[in-house]
Amino acid sequence: MPDRSKASGSRRGSADSVARMSELGHLQPQAIDMEEAVIGACLIEKDAFGQVSDYLKPESFYDTRHQHIFRAIQSLAAENKPVDILTVTEQLRKIGKIDDAGGPLYVTELSSKVLSSAHIEYHAHVVAEKALARQLISYTSDIQKSAFDEGEDINELMQTAEGRLFELSKTNMKKDFTQINPVIKEAYAMLEKAAARKDGLSGLTSGFVRLDKMTSGWQNSDLVIIAARPAMGKTAFVLSMAKNMAVDNRIPVAMFSLEMSNVQLVNRLIVNVCEIEGEKIKSGQLAPFEWAQLDYKIKDLYDAPFYVDDTPSLSVFELRTKARRLVRDYGVKIIIIDYLQLMNASGMSYNSRQEEVSTISRSLKGLAKELDIPIIALSQLNRSVENRVGSDPNDPDSKRPQLSDLRESGAIEQDADMVCFIHRPEYYKVLRDKDNNSTKDMAEIIIAKHRNGAVGDVKLRFKGKFARFSNMEDEQGDAFVDMGETIQPSNSNGVSYDGGDDKMEAFNNLTADMAPDDNEPPF
Repeated sequence: MPDRSKASGSRRGSADSVARMSELGHLQPQAIDMEEAVIGACLIEKDAFGQVSDYLKPESFYDTRHQHIFRAIQSLAAENKPVDILTVTEQLRKIGKIDDAGGPLYVTELSSKVLSSAHIEYHAHVVAEKALARQLISYTSDIQKSAFDEGEDINELMQTAEGRLFELSKTNMKKDFTQINPVIKEAYAMLEKAAARKDGLSGLTSGFVRLDKMTSGWQNSDLVIIAARPAMGKTAFVLSMAKNMAVDNRIPVAMFSLEMSNVQLVNRLIVNVCEIEGEKIKSGQLAPFEWAQLDYKIKDLYDAPFYVDDTPSLSVFELRTKARRLVRDYGVKIIIIDYLQLMNASGMSYNSRQEEVSTISRSLKGLAKELDIPIIALSQLNRSVENRVGSDPNDPDSKRPQLSDLRESGAIEQDADMVCFIHRPEYYKVLRDKDNNSTKDMAEIIIAKHRNGAVGDVKLRFKGKFARFSNMEDEQGDAFVDMGETIQPSNSNGVSYDGGDDKMEAFNNLTADMAPDDNEPPF
């Protein structure tokens, strides 16, 4: 009879050895038997490779012999050639890897490891998970070594670590197909929700009536690029929009300002809301009635769901982390970035700035889809707008921006769901539009690309001294735009009129409406 005590002792000794090995070091995550099952199934059934090709690559295998064999299978499949023991062996000979793959005998042995490909997808998922675990170990090991190096810049190391993890997650993130029925139900539910709204919008309102009518509001998962040359009012436009959304409609908004500090940004918002000139806010030289106006109107800004971040040279990976938290913890419905060209994608290597900007724009589009919210990114235009000269220097269209004017990368146009330009003809000394209307204080929002809707132009009012865009109908005094007259404060109502007698009645009606109520502040 066999000596059971010796056998038992042998098993205990083996277990003790494994335990001892785990104390001394760690074995790399691996599943050799699963790897053999996957390759064996690919060798005996012609459709097996197609079931695993989406998420397995040669580097996914721990055993180098399996890497060479799977690469040979991959090459044959790419050329639409049959995959079996003979063809794979011949392919390995052709590329000079037959010995590295264990020889013809080993390839033959693998085909006998399984009877069918019935469980190949499960086996492949295990192999892929082990490969991902090895990659994480490698990445964290490199980061650990760098962290021990006192000469390393910690902030740069953080961005590198985040960049590498982001790259890894993007490479391994696979989304399966969806049968159309649940998607139809979701689309129908969205349609019913939009129909129930009185404003007829299916997305978030911008507060600009004509713009909302053309876009149906900012749509979830859309990347919207708003581009213009410097001094056109990009920041003023998104701040006006943020005020409309967060202050007037209580929609949570987050804004990442890479150009201005939080205080500068809020100062411009105060100028916008309180209607006090920016220079006076900056210098603090306010008249007594302006202090009263400030105290009265600034109350609208308190407790508004408006979140600002002024991290300079923000990386797309930092943005991803912060955006997730803003959506999860604060219910943010839209994110604004001012502006795209000041961002970076550190942690990865690029051959050119164009490649980096392409990565940033693709990442922003991916983030919008992941969080299911609109992301609005401001962008600069190149100098070609300034240098463009038409046959007529007074032609209002000669300086209109085009999609080809987007700066640094064509990928911005490609990735964006919508591209809008801000154009102010008055800036270029064009005082009349094509219909001979005055362009004073007028701005055009040009929708040049709209993946899910119409393109066209929307006219807004722009008040430079208040850094504010508004609806054409909102500004008091619109009735006098075509009169070419001025309204200046002087009388007890705070206004006087310098126009003709034939327009006095309309002016008196307006000033009567503007007269202060006894119980309200005089502004």
